[in-house]
Amino acid sequence: MHKNRIDRLIKKMEEAKLHHMIISDPYAIFYLLDRMIEPGERALALYIHKDGDIKLLINELFPQEEEAGVDFIWYNDIEDGIEKLSKYIKEDEVIGIDKFWSAKFLLRLQEIFPDKKYVNGSTIVDGVRRIKDEEEKQLMRESSAINDAVMEDLIPWVVKGLSEKELSQKLKEIYKAHGVEEVSFEPITAYGRSAADPHHSTDNTKGKLGDCVVLDIGGMYKNYASDMTRTVFIGEVSDRAREIYEIVKEANLRGIAAARPGNKMSDVDKAARSYIEEKGYGKYFTHRTGHSIGLETHEEGDVSSVNDSIIEVGQIFSVEPGIYLLDEGIGVRIEDLVLITEDGCEVLNKVSKELKVVPIE
Repeated sequence: MHKNRIDRLIKKMEEAKLHHMIISDPYAIFYLLDRMIEPGERALALYIHKDGDIKLLINELFPQEEEAGVDFIWYNDIEDGIEKLSKYIKEDEVIGIDKFWSAKFLLRLQEIFPDKKYVNGSTIVDGVRRIKDEEEKQLMRESSAINDAVMEDLIPWVVKGLSEKELSQKLKEIYKAHGVEEVSFEPITAYGRSAADPHHSTDNTKGKLGDCVVLDIGGMYKNYASDMTRTVFIGEVSDRAREIYEIVKEANLRGIAAARPGNKMSDVDKAARSYIEEKGYGKYFTHRTGHSIGLETHEEGDVSSVNDSIIEVGQIFSVEPGIYLLDEGIGVRIEDLVLITEDGCEVLNKVSKELKVVPIE
């Protein structure tokens, strides 16, 4: 159990005048208890009271051998787990429920306690997870350093005649060579016109001379995700593609410069987006500027025009502007992860963003 994280959560509960809550998201439970439990359709619930009373409702199908720092409430498939949990829930009227708990479990609890008030407690859990502690910061640095090395190894393969699917498979082999067995999301390895589709699914397309190649990759290291995008060119680059690349790179740098405590998340989006708009390509930047990241590739708190939450020290999120000209077969995205520090941010990715033309062998 991570006592410091539990303590931070309870402090936030008290600030919100929430006496107790139920957490069911396996990632949130892992964050607090340091154990990953995937319950499938069965009920899994971490009950936390502000007085420090902590219980974990868990099915007997998922035995836990080590001490977890919490009391287990065991149930089996012929028992009503929610009823068993209800016997430990204290009298306080308002109870926070995270947004992941299945309606069938929440409805059962409401039958048992019809007079309680149920509120969304996920904002509290997400708020605590958003601020990374020192252990998490170091793991994210290490995860990103591996991702840098993987990217450097991957780039030369864009000119070896592989299809997008083959290049994606080669990427996974490179991850394994670096000790990473699992990607954090299905990678995007896209040539030419495919690169102009922001979330293109890899297919059997092969690259050709002059193609841009979008490489959006990430792996899982000690349960923490990495994520980075670089765009390179095969053999040569047209003046038009060079222009687009340099605009995106400058937008990326401006977004990073705005990633500092006290600014809003929307300020980061505005810094990147306004530059692209100024250059006349605003309608071709079709997605938000970034997302929070940690145990999951996409965590709560995006970098968008509508997120006016204040940036705090310890947050980690991506800055990934792009321009996608489908009719011209030009797509460019450049993505870095940033860790917010006292006086700005630490960029976790070190792979050069200077325009790179990979020579054909």
